[in-house]
Amino acid sequence: MSSFTGRTTPSEGRFPAAAPGHDPAARTVPAVGAAPMQPRRDGEGSLAHVVETLLDKGLVLNADIMVSVAGVELLGIRLRAALASFETAARYGLEFPSGTDTATAAWRETREERETCPACGKRVPVAQLLDQWCPWCGWRSAQARLRDDSGQAALTAHSPADDRTTGEADDAPDQADADREAERRGE
Repeated sequence: MSSFTGRTTPSEGRFPAAAPGHDPAARTVPAVGAAPMQPRRDGEGSLAHVVETLLDKGLVLNADIMVSVAGVELLGIRLRAALASFETAARYGLEFPSGTDTATAAWRETREERETCPACGKRVPVAQLLDQWCPWCGWRSAQARLRDDSGQAALTAHSPADDRTTGEADDAPDQADADREAERRGE
């Protein structure tokens, strides 16, 4: 038996006695301010998210199957299967089935490098996202803002209105703004 009263050894086979001044029923006190757990839906564990991640990252299965009897190989099969989107497969240089038509517009789109917009999460061509804006939500990169701001500063530094001697209205800056807005909308 141990020298501390109230403790038992495992060989005695009984629970230790309660320490003086402690109520055994008070052992299961919930944490102060703890809220009960609530289910949530954030899309991270949904089937759609799993399939999207699988197609985006790709999955390759390699298998070597051999059937042999008494040390004699009767059948040997090598299997390589890939599950990925065409975009991912093209990025990693996987070989496509012989009937795949790579001259279509949709196929050319997959070869165009795309990036996810930080505002809306849609996949947009990298050049458009960095140099212009996201066509889905209108988000503009810092690079595009700096370029446009420096272009606006150059326009205001020397405008065609400075060269005029008459009081005619010049609608060239308004037309440029309208053209930019139409281009942003995809018109």
